[in-house]
Amino acid sequence: MPILHLTTLIHAPVERVFDLARCIDLHETSMTTHGETAVGGVTSGLIMLGQTVTWRAKHFGIWQRLTEQITIYDPPHHFRDTMVAGAFKRFDHDHYFQRQGTQTRMIDVFDYTSPLGLLGFIADALVLKRYMERLLAARNQVIKAVADSSQWQTFLPE
Repeated sequence: MPILHLTTLIHAPVERVFDLARCIDLHETSMTTHGETAVGGVTSGLIMLGQTVTWRAKHFGIWQRLTEQITIYDPPHHFRDTMVAGAFKRFDHDHYFQRQGTQTRMIDVFDYTSPLGLLGFIADALVLKRYMERLLAARNQVIKAVADSSQWQTFLPE
């Protein structure tokens, strides 16, 4: 079961980055290449502890649905989304935020298990791990670009 670690340094306050990372609308914006949309649960705004969101997206040419629940919520330092239904056997995605002066260090820890046993293990080694790393890195770059500019005001309530 792979565990992915990504770190992104963002020139914005930790509270802003925390909120952007849990913003459904920004998530959709960051995943337009996969046609990802929220179709159930919280479908816009900021997701909170105990709430769920169901995503519909196209990955590897197949339309899929994935439901996540926010299972840990410690603003503005940490939240976790846990898969409750979807293509993975399981996953926990921890989002950590550390203030560093006027900047924020955003750390993603994505801990997952692929389905299909040995076949899933082979898929991880060949494509899935790298695919997920790129997907998360691309999403983080969108969060960074929005947080570092005035665009954040489009996504966050006053």
